[in-house]
Amino acid sequence: MSRIEEACWSCSCTRVRPSESNGTLLVAKVHEMMTIVSSILGSAYCSLVSGHTMNLVRRGLVLFTVGVFLALVLNLLQIQRHVTLFPEEVIATIFSSAWWVPPCCGTAAAVVGLLYPCIDRHLGEPHKFKREWASVMRCVAVFVGINHASAKLDFANNMQLSLTLAALSLGLWWTFDRSRSGFGLGLTIAFVATLVTQLLVYNGVYQYTSPDFLYIRSWLPCIFFSGGVTVGNIGRQLAMGVSEITHKDCLDKMHKD
Repeated sequence: MSRIEEACWSCSCTRVRPSESNGTLLVAKVHEMMTIVSSILGSAYCSLVSGHTMNLVRRGLVLFTVGVFLALVLNLLQIQRHVTLFPEEVIATIFSSAWWVPPCCGTAAAVVGLLYPCIDRHLGEPHKFKREWASVMRCVAVFVGINHASAKLDFANNMQLSLTLAALSLGLWWTFDRSRSGFGLGLTIAFVATLVTQLLVYNGVYQYTSPDFLYIRSWLPCIFFSGGVTVGNIGRQLAMGVSEITHKDCLDKMHKD
């Protein structure tokens, strides 16, 4: 009887050991697969972060260049019409403008242009109204026209000019934007830029002829508002182009795989 029991115990032991070894192998394989998956996800995340950073840098450089170009052209127009007056000691040879104006405008354009799509993404309201480069170029042309009108048009008083430019600025927003975020950011940009300009003029950095709104012209906030909407549309279009290219690359990789 004892021999039969020993035989049964030996049989049960020989059956348990293979199952335990199979379980150990299965755990090892699962651990190995999890390690591979985690390494793949980590490398993908690193590449995504680095790619997103590079896209931000590229978009920022493009927006900075656009801001510098617009500052040089539009400030030249204001100086030629004697709307803006700089002290002679700060006037540089480049387009007869102060050296600090283009970099400041370029930096502001980069910040505003990158801020618009971020606000849209945060609010969960992607801007899709007239998302094409032809519409963006028309928006830039209208903005230049508004700035040109502020220097060229002659009205009986500055209030009439300010009301006209305000209507044109709202028309620009309605024609090329129509988003609540764009309107709110445009008003914020106009308020902050007007406050900074007041401080600069107050400290004697430069001045405006015939000021009627404290130290500046009353139509200047309209220029800032339309400029913010214009640069915001450029930033949105750049962000949209990057997302489309990234989506297309991902689809191509999926098809190749």
